[in-house]
Amino acid sequence: MAALGVDCSEASEVEGNNFSCQKTADSWKRDIIRQLKHRDKSQKSMFQDVIRSYISLLERTNQQALITKGILGSGSRHLASSSDSLPSLISKNDDLKKITGELAYQVVELQQEIRIKDSVLEGQAVRMCEVQRSLQGVQSDYGGLAARVAEVTEGNRQLKREYDALLERHHDMDQTFRVEKVRGQELLEDLIKRKQHAAVRMNSRNERRVRAREASLQKELETAGKLNVTINVESVSAPASREASPSSELAEKRITRMFRSASVTAPPRILDSIKELFEKKRRGNSVCLSLQEDLYAPVGICVAARVPARALHVLDAHELGINAVRFSYSSNLLATGGTDRSIKLWDVKGGMLHNRGTLDGSNEGITSIEFDPTGTRVLAGSYDKSALFWRLDDSVPKLTLTGHSRKVTAAKFKCSMRHVVTGSADRTVKIWDLHRAACIQTIEVLSYCSDVVCSEFFIVSGHYDRKIRFWDSRAASCTQEVPLPGKVTSLDISPDHRQLLSCSRDETLHVVDLRMNSCRICFRAEGFKCGCDNTKAIFSPDGSYLAAGSADGAVYIWNINTGNLETRLPEMHSSSINAVAWSGSGEYVVSVDKSRRAVLWSDI
Repeated sequence: MAALGVDCSEASEVEGNNFSCQKTADSWKRDIIRQLKHRDKSQKSMFQDVIRSYISLLERTNQQALITKGILGSGSRHLASSSDSLPSLISKNDDLKKITGELAYQVVELQQEIRIKDSVLEGQAVRMCEVQRSLQGVQSDYGGLAARVAEVTEGNRQLKREYDALLERHHDMDQTFRVEKVRGQELLEDLIKRKQHAAVRMNSRNERRVRAREASLQKELETAGKLNVTINVESVSAPASREASPSSELAEKRITRMFRSASVTAPPRILDSIKELFEKKRRGNSVCLSLQEDLYAPVGICVAARVPARALHVLDAHELGINAVRFSYSSNLLATGGTDRSIKLWDVKGGMLHNRGTLDGSNEGITSIEFDPTGTRVLAGSYDKSALFWRLDDSVPKLTLTGHSRKVTAAKFKCSMRHVVTGSADRTVKIWDLHRAACIQTIEVLSYCSDVVCSEFFIVSGHYDRKIRFWDSRAASCTQEVPLPGKVTSLDISPDHRQLLSCSRDETLHVVDLRMNSCRICFRAEGFKCGCDNTKAIFSPDGSYLAAGSADGAVYIWNINTGNLETRLPEMHSSSINAVAWSGSGEYVVSVDKSRRAVLWSDI
C-alpha cells in the first residue's frame, strides 16, 4: 500500500511535471497548473489515512505471522504446557484472518478506484490538450479580429471626419442655395412685373393702332361713299379711262374689300390687311401669371364657327379603335390615329372624307395627334413610350423621341415650333429640341399626366389627381395649381389664349380664365358622360363653342357665352366617343370612337 501511495505520488509529480513543462508565459496556464496541483494534493490527503491504516495493518499482520510461526514451531514442545491457552490463540488467529481479508478487499477496491481516476485524469489531460490547441487557434483568430477591428475603427473615424466635413459643406451650400433661391424668386417676380408692364404698354399701343386703323378705314369708306362716279361701260377697257378714274377704282376696291369674307379664299390684299391686325406675333400677359410667349396665329381665320346639324359621311377609318383626331390649322386636312399603330390623312372634299395617305412607324397605338401651325408636319404620342415626328411628304417618321418610361399621353408643339412638349403616364413632362432630337428638360410632376398645352415659356398640364398645374419651363417650377372635382382627361386652349378648357371624369367641362387663374364656368348636360380616361374636349375655332363626345355615342356642343347646351348630335356612333375635331374654317366637325368609326358633321 505504501508502494501504491508512492506510485500515486510519483504519478502526480510526473503529471505535475508534464503540466509544468507545458507552462507558458500566460497567466491562464499557470492558473490551470495551480489548480491541478491543488487537486493532486487534495486527493493525496484523502488517501493518506488509508495508506497509514494499510501500513499499520501490514505491520500487525507481520507481527501476527511471526507470533503464529513461533507458536507453531514450539507447539510440539510446549503442547502440554500450552494446552490450556490453545483455543484462545486459534480464535485470535481467525479474527486476524477476517480483518486481513477485509482490508485486502478494501485495498483492491481502492486500487480499482485509483485506476478509474487515473483514466479520468488521462481523458481530462487529452481534452486539456485539445482545448489548448483550440484556444491557440481562437487566440490567433482573436488577434486577427482585433487588428481588423482596429482597422475598421480607424476607417470609421476617417469616414466620420469626412462626413462631418461634407455635412458642414452641405449646410453652407444649402444656405447659399436658399439665398440664391430667394434671390431668383425676387428676380423672377421682378422680371414678371416688368413683362406685365411691357405687355400692358404693348397691348395699349396695339389697341391704339387698331383703333386708328379702323378709324382710318371708316373715314376712307365715308369718303368713298360720298363720291359720285359715272362709269362708261364702253370705255372701261380703254387705258385712258382707267387712268382718268383712279379714285373711283380705289373706292370700288375698298368697298369690295370690306364686304368680302375673311376666310382662307380671300384675295391676297385682304389677307395682308387681316394679318396686320390679327396675325402679328403678340407678347402678352394672358396665361397664368402673364404667359409671356410668341403666339403663332394660323393663316386661316374663322369669323364665326357654324354649329353642325347632321352627319355628312360615316366610315370605318381604321382597323381598330381611334384614339385621336385633328384638323390642320389652315386647311381641311384631317389626321386620325388609332390603336392599329398608324396615322391616316384625309381630305375633306364635297362633304366626304377622302384618304390621302398613311403615316407609319409607331410600334404601338397612337394616343394624340398635333399639326404644326404651317400644316406640313405632324407630331404624335404613342403607347410605345415615345413621340414621333413626320413630314407630310414622307410616310416614315423623321424623328422618334424616346425617354419616357411609360406611354406618352400627349405631344404638343411649342409656339416656336422648334421645341416639343410631351406628357406621360410616368409622371413627367419633357421638353424636346427637334433640331437635336434630344430632351432638354424634364419636369417631375406628382401625378399621371393626361394632357398638356403650352406656350413659349409656360406649360399647362392636367392630371389624374384632379389638378391643373401651370409650369414655368424656364425654371421647371410649378407656379399655380387649379383644383377640379374630377381627374382631368384633356386640356385645350382657346384661339385667343385667354381661356383653358378641361374635361374631367365627373362628367363636366370647365373653362378656366387664364388671366385670373380660376374656373369661369362649368358645363354639364343631361346624358353626357365621359367615356374614358382620355376623352378629348375642344374649343371651336372662333372660341364661341365647346364640343365633346359622350359615352352614349352622341356629340354635345355648348355655347360659351350663354353656358347652355347648343345641340346634341344624334347617335351615329355605336360606342364611346374618344375625341372630336373642329376644322379651322368652322365648317366641319369630326368625331371618332372606340369602334374605329369616324363621322363628318356639318350644318349643310
